[in-house]
Amino acid sequence: MEDSPSTSQWKNRTGLWLQQLEVPKNLEDLSDLKEILRFHEKAYYVRNIPLISDAEYDLLFNLLKKAEQENPEWVTPDSPTQRVGNSLNEGFVTVSHLVPMLSLENSYDAADLNDWDRKVRELGKTSSVEYCVEPKFDGASISVIYENDRLVRSATRGDGVEGDDITMNSRQIKNLPLYAPFSKWGIQTIEIRGEVLMTKNAFNTFNAHLIEKGLQVLANPRNAAAGTLRMKDPAEVGRRKLEAFLYHVSEVLIFPETTQNSPETLPMPETHFAMLQMLWEAGLRSPVAEAKTFQNIEGVIDWCSQFEAGRDDLPYEIDGMVVKVNPLTLHERLGMTTHHPRWAIAYKFKARQATTRLRLVEFQVGRTGAVTPVAKLDPVSIGGVTVSSISIHNEEYIREKDLMLGDTVTIERAGDVIPQIVRTLPELRDGSQNPIVFPKECPVCESVLFKEEGEAVWRCVNVECKAQVVEKMVHFVSKDALDIKSFGEQQVKKFYDLNLLKDIPGIYQIDYDQLKGLEGFGKKSIDNLQTAIEASKKQPLHRLIYGLGIRHVGETTAKALAQRIEHLLDLKDLTVEQLMEIEDIGPKVATSIAAFFSNEQNLEMLHHLENLGLNLLREKSEKTADGLLTGRTFLFTGTLTEFKRSDAEAMVEKAGGQILGGVSSKLNYLVVGSDAGSKLEKARKIPTIRILTEQEFLNVIAYDQEN
Repeated sequence: MEDSPSTSQWKNRTGLWLQQLEVPKNLEDLSDLKEILRFHEKAYYVRNIPLISDAEYDLLFNLLKKAEQENPEWVTPDSPTQRVGNSLNEGFVTVSHLVPMLSLENSYDAADLNDWDRKVRELGKTSSVEYCVEPKFDGASISVIYENDRLVRSATRGDGVEGDDITMNSRQIKNLPLYAPFSKWGIQTIEIRGEVLMTKNAFNTFNAHLIEKGLQVLANPRNAAAGTLRMKDPAEVGRRKLEAFLYHVSEVLIFPETTQNSPETLPMPETHFAMLQMLWEAGLRSPVAEAKTFQNIEGVIDWCSQFEAGRDDLPYEIDGMVVKVNPLTLHERLGMTTHHPRWAIAYKFKARQATTRLRLVEFQVGRTGAVTPVAKLDPVSIGGVTVSSISIHNEEYIREKDLMLGDTVTIERAGDVIPQIVRTLPELRDGSQNPIVFPKECPVCESVLFKEEGEAVWRCVNVECKAQVVEKMVHFVSKDALDIKSFGEQQVKKFYDLNLLKDIPGIYQIDYDQLKGLEGFGKKSIDNLQTAIEASKKQPLHRLIYGLGIRHVGETTAKALAQRIEHLLDLKDLTVEQLMEIEDIGPKVATSIAAFFSNEQNLEMLHHLENLGLNLLREKSEKTADGLLTGRTFLFTGTLTEFKRSDAEAMVEKAGGQILGGVSSKLNYLVVGSDAGSKLEKARKIPTIRILTEQEFLNVIAYDQEN
């Protein structure tokens, strides 16, 4: 920000208020003070060049606050004092976007960008295209609406058509102005898309604060931003110091009396870059400073490579670049699909990698007795997330990767999410490294480990092993199983160690009087736990089947089993061959189910649970529904961004469809998210399977495209 005459005037006006420090006595003075505060908010939060100290800003802010307290009728929605909410939101209302928020088509290398450029030129019927390139921010998408220059609504992306109204929380984002003079362009209403971020510094500072308080740290800046937007306490939202970048105008309504020939009205932008400039001039933090235009795709490709090399130097996380056709008239000509605009594409960066030292391997026992080695690493940051532990799967994996204790290893976050060891660097070994010795006995109960022929996993076969018992109970109470709220992993382990809980039926026999006096268990907590446990008795049968933790039985198989029987114990009468007649159940799964229900201890447990009041009967709602998708089968793969997988599967089942567990000729639709792997490749070889994007899936749900 240059020290232009206008800036000097603002400084002078600010100086007068700081000298006088008088509470505004009239609306004219009040308006002047609000303008000054807005100017300094813009300088600090948008331009990143503060012109006064925080203390000086607070002095002026308190003058305005006192004036409005003395004269409540002077308070307006766009006042700087109205950012901080005084009450908790009871929930979020669903609102419709003025224009649907589509996804972006992805590209991963120069070949993808060249191919896209060819399509753009062909569809646009032009020999050359000017492009604008900007960072692809790694945060939470939002849509904001300004009406008559005031922020009137903010919403999450939601399903692209509707999102959650988060207006109150968005008002806590200091660089999102409550007032923006779009009327200078003759704009009455404008809908703008953007991304809410938590900077690396803000993220690290806030996590340090949580650590001091002994609280769980936030996972990464992206999840932190998304979670913060949906918090019920606006004041807490304000404390997390979110920032907003606004980068796309999706809808504009002009004042009826305005014409572009009016001398008082600024001309509307004709390019995407000019639109970013307009947003900036209106006081919003657009990426105009980071954006760059190019006359051809070669310049775009080179710039994307340069930006990727310097991504770690940015104050915020990005996971790629967005390439957009610059002339807005060409946007209209190119149009869009049901999934993405044809005039824009995302260039995704390569998976994040880092090098660290493998110090130790711990062996953990799961609920099925599987012994999993977990590598303990020198903590290293990858994409804003500190990684110190990584599963290394099994003994064969250790041999294949040639891993040794003390090795220097390269790790990455696959899909920028799941950390994994890519390779070891044996050339850096100095003789201090030691082999990783896989145990022959269970690290918890010391029983001899067993490995089935054809499997890579060693297992503890002692069903009374503490680790298995605890993990089975943790799984039983989990969200996708019996969903007993207020009863997580830590509580289960604590109750087990205190001898208050020893097995699954014991969950329904807890002596609540014994919980009194335990740290973290006041009367309200105990009452909530008791209520949640009682409510879980009425969960549908498929949740109970899944909660039993039968090996190879996931949620999809549990639902298929629940549809086949009337009572859970009917499963003990089905042979392996009969079980294999059920959709998507093969010999391995059928053998596992038959073994579980032939075990007398398991049958005794189920009788016990029924006597304790649990529902073992199939409800009518668990029968296959008749609806739009009756007779059609679906499977989801990859990382889904539009919706949770469990929610999507529920949508299919509600419409009468069925979820399968794998790709076969029985599958009708494969819905593909990002980073899809072998299932997608297998589906491409079966011509009867229709492969859908997430948006296309939503269209199938909404409209029966086949009929």
